[in-house]
Amino acid sequence: MAEAAITPERIVASGLCIGCGGCAVGPERTMRWDAHGLRKPTGALAEAAPSFERTCPFSPAAGDEDAIAAARFPAAPQADARLGRFETGYVGHVAEGGFRAGGSSGGMVSWVAAELLRTGAIDGVAHVVPVTGEAGVFFRYAISRSPAEIARGARSRYFPVDMAEVIAAIRATPGRYAIVGVPCFMKAVNLLRAEDPVIAERVTHLLGLFCGHMKSARFVDSFAWQLDAPPSDVRAVEYRRKDAGRPANWYTAQLTLADGEVRDRDWWHLVDGDWGAGFFQASACNWCDDVVAETADIAFGDAWVEPYSSDGRGTNVVVVRSPALRDMLAGAIGDGRLGLEAVDADFIADTQAAGFRQRREGLAYRLTWGKRGIVPRKRVAPGRGDLPWRRRLIYRTRAGISAWSHRMAGAARATGVARLYTGWARVSLALYQGLAYGRGRSGTLFDRIEKLTGSRR
Repeated sequence: MAEAAITPERIVASGLCIGCGGCAVGPERTMRWDAHGLRKPTGALAEAAPSFERTCPFSPAAGDEDAIAAARFPAAPQADARLGRFETGYVGHVAEGGFRAGGSSGGMVSWVAAELLRTGAIDGVAHVVPVTGEAGVFFRYAISRSPAEIARGARSRYFPVDMAEVIAAIRATPGRYAIVGVPCFMKAVNLLRAEDPVIAERVTHLLGLFCGHMKSARFVDSFAWQLDAPPSDVRAVEYRRKDAGRPANWYTAQLTLADGEVRDRDWWHLVDGDWGAGFFQASACNWCDDVVAETADIAFGDAWVEPYSSDGRGTNVVVVRSPALRDMLAGAIGDGRLGLEAVDADFIADTQAAGFRQRREGLAYRLTWGKRGIVPRKRVAPGRGDLPWRRRLIYRTRAGISAWSHRMAGAARATGVARLYTGWARVSLALYQGLAYGRGRSGTLFDRIEKLTGSRR
């Protein structure tokens, strides 16, 4: 019996659609919001085949990150199982202008985009910017063609967006473009470039962002419920308001309401304020094995290790894969424009240790659970190994929180009773944190289980 074709409908039904918009590029195929506040393709989707199975980033028939990187960076002098192929790595920040102050971290993403524009290497940058005027929509991709426009896209945007409109705009308008995005979006563009000569010619640079997972639009609803504001009154959201006087990882969420009032709260006071617990995570993120945008020309993350994580001004880690960008950064370091120091693969991987556990050890375990519909083909082999029971329970709990947060938020929206979600989230977070951080706390349920069973965590 012939295997069923890989279509957008099947990818969506299998929970593998990340909503990148790469398949929604014709007049009959568009992107929509699903019931959980995530972007999904709609329209004449079956017509996207046969190229769709080669361009969807989660299709098992598409080339993986190793194959893409080998083709794009064949002469890269370094290769690491975690970071992929690369030229060099750095930690630091932008030393000139207002880039560092204006960004969530060290300002490097905006600086590289602006420098490529300044030097004439590109004519525009496709990146995520704030928008107004559409209820419940706070960000979307746009093309910026000046430093001032690039500055609009600074800071972290944990909001679902898609690239369908900017890909169409790049097709329609000749020029050279950079695209900024998370790892799966970078992979999608690379796969699209292999199929579409116009995109291959015009998209000349990919600027990747390290990623833990993508959130749904309901994360903003949760902020509103916890800040005693109707979600319909929210006009702007800031996920990571920076304070130079506090550690960089002390996040503060901020909402601007319809009457101009601004409300904020530190993440650790939120019922879903632990990123690692996976609240509102897109289901496709459970099947991703790329933390550091391995197919991008350059990739950026936060330096979540001391002493950098305590520096509220923000610090980037940078993985450079393009020789041209390597030379550009080296020149700027020599001129004092960038405050960067070279670091090795182990240092960079340590800054993202939790993400690598989730997408290596955790992914291997999740691949043993069995899956309905399309099974992704990953570079991580299924296996439990000698994974301790407590770690297995952490991964099970995180997956459960990810799935049920969408459902409980949906119930809260449908009934108008926010406590349906916030009450459930408070209990779920306590359970997760007891599992994840309870080691050494005498008297906890988990310590007692270990004492009775003599088992490892």
